[in-house]
Amino acid sequence: MLDQAKIDVLRSKKVAAAGLLIDGKVVPGSSGETLDIISPIDGSSLTTIIAGTKDDTNNAVNAAKAAFNDGRWRTMPPAARKKIMHKWADLIDAEALELAVLGVRDNGTEISMALRAECGSAASTIRYYAETIDKLYGEIAPTATEFLGLIHKEPIGVVAAIIPWNFPLMIGAWKLGPALAVGNSVVLKPSEMASLSLLRMGELALEAGLPEGVLNIVTGKGCVVGEALSNSMNVDVIVFTGSGATGRRLLEASARSNMKRCYLELGGKSANIVFADTKDLPTAAKVSAAGIFRNSGQVCVAGSRLLVEESVHDEFVAQLTEATMSMNIGDPLNVNTTSGAINNELQLTQNLKFVEIAQAEGGTLHYGGKQILKETGGYYMEPAIITNVAKHHEVANKEVFGPVLAVTQFKDEAEAIDLANNTDFGLAGGLWTSDLSRAHKMVRAMRTGVVHVNTYGGPDVTVPMGGVKQSGNGYDKSLHALDKYIDLKTAWIKL
Repeated sequence: MLDQAKIDVLRSKKVAAAGLLIDGKVVPGSSGETLDIISPIDGSSLTTIIAGTKDDTNNAVNAAKAAFNDGRWRTMPPAARKKIMHKWADLIDAEALELAVLGVRDNGTEISMALRAECGSAASTIRYYAETIDKLYGEIAPTATEFLGLIHKEPIGVVAAIIPWNFPLMIGAWKLGPALAVGNSVVLKPSEMASLSLLRMGELALEAGLPEGVLNIVTGKGCVVGEALSNSMNVDVIVFTGSGATGRRLLEASARSNMKRCYLELGGKSANIVFADTKDLPTAAKVSAAGIFRNSGQVCVAGSRLLVEESVHDEFVAQLTEATMSMNIGDPLNVNTTSGAINNELQLTQNLKFVEIAQAEGGTLHYGGKQILKETGGYYMEPAIITNVAKHHEVANKEVFGPVLAVTQFKDEAEAIDLANNTDFGLAGGLWTSDLSRAHKMVRAMRTGVVHVNTYGGPDVTVPMGGVKQSGNGYDKSLHALDKYIDLKTAWIKL
């Protein structure tokens, strides 16, 4: 059980100005410039981070390249690398509450979710990939007897990982775990809106014994640090979670530079489909509300489009509204809060604008949709339920990344599939039904990387996370994530 007294003590601690993590040392930036970190909890200045420069980024890339080339991590015996990664996960667990509170002060996620989905997830992900280190085998090809064909699996080199602000530890671990497990070196660029917990996690990696230069962290603006990483001739792979616009820029930079591989997770507009034969509508409503409104809707797989069969539409919306009204929106460091703050003022403004546009286009604001708790100085929004949303409405097509739910009715399976697939995205989705045959047919028909059935959210590290269409390419989580960080090398031997 969360201890409010301990959380309050950690909340009150002054946060020191952060440095860069380059070649095993915490260093100042080359320009001396910093960025203020504004806490979404109350709008106060929390601390500063370094505004990294192109030179800082190049120094980090060079350190990673040197570490890779001399093999200090790449050629370390698998058992030794595995031991270090397990110790790293143990240190994350040991400091979980401190990490969670630091992260919440930085990005506004409710503490109950942060402890589980950030620190808990990061530690379990690092352990999962630690266990792959001594279990990843090469192959022997079925050749003619006079030849021996060997397929080696080797690390690629320097990986650049660009991480978003909504779940920095969780998503950071999704990149770092497999990249490091197979022997690569990494330069990580956190969002300037949520850098603090990742910087600390990097320090814990060094404490665990990760060699200098293997993991480097450069904070700063995307247009500077991200640009330098994407254009670097010494970065071999770039992995990114964020917006489609930035993803396109990364692909263009790859083409201009060294044709580095780009793996992109670019968000979604996920449909959550409720059929009339759903066995337990109240539970479906409660889970669906959490599936869009936890973490203030700032979740890439959020079920932001609710499709409800006509015969149960009114009943289900009423139950959904009741579940939403029971959520406690507010101070994310209060243990009773079920949905915390919007990460930043610009995001809050954009969310509110989506609500305005939805109504102007013909949608009905059924519940919420207003800024609340202005007196705190923080960024808070009442969840918005918008009904009568047509498939051409903006709120049904663009990713809001906030607590805004678009509700649309459908008549039958065919219309539900049409509505669900009527999007440029394809990251996740969900469906509720008691008909097993229908469930299997719908899973096949929905063009998306993840389909939740009779639940929403929660797939663990054992299954892949990735999308289709403009939700990107490549997979985080599971053994499939390793493929992004591995080169195959063929040895063709005449016997």
